[in-house]
Amino acid sequence: MTTTEAIATPLEATRMSSDTNEVSQKRLSRNRLWTGRALTGLASAFLILDGGMKLAKPAVVVEATKQLGYPGSTIVGIGAVLLVYTLLYLIPRTSILGAVLLAGYLGGAVASNVRAEQPLFNIVFPVIFACIAWGGLWFREARLEQLLPLKQA
Repeated sequence: MTTTEAIATPLEATRMSSDTNEVSQKRLSRNRLWTGRALTGLASAFLILDGGMKLAKPAVVVEATKQLGYPGSTIVGIGAVLLVYTLLYLIPRTSILGAVLLAGYLGGAVASNVRAEQPLFNIVFPVIFACIAWGGLWFREARLEQLLPLKQA
């Protein structure tokens, strides 16, 4: 094998990989893509609202944070982290990283609510939104279906 062939092979593999991604993205049906966008929009709208409220610090948010056992000085930082994670989730190139980070953030919300002995709804609500966020991503990303198929081939 010549040096030119050794250099061309990885480039061809990269080209084939990107072609496969383009083909798999084109295979998404219109309904599936719009379902994913709707679920992503729903989850993102709530998370942006939640993060924005934490930055604005109205009395109800300060009181709820104190009930969970966090000092008022942490609210802005928590809100900023949530907004950054949501932004990463909305950018197509970083959407999977954003979804992983949001799942961790929402898992922390579950743990905080359990520790503070909140009602069951407060404990389950972050889990529901994590499922909505991941569902939206799964519907709009063909790569995730290949990684996490819902049915056997």
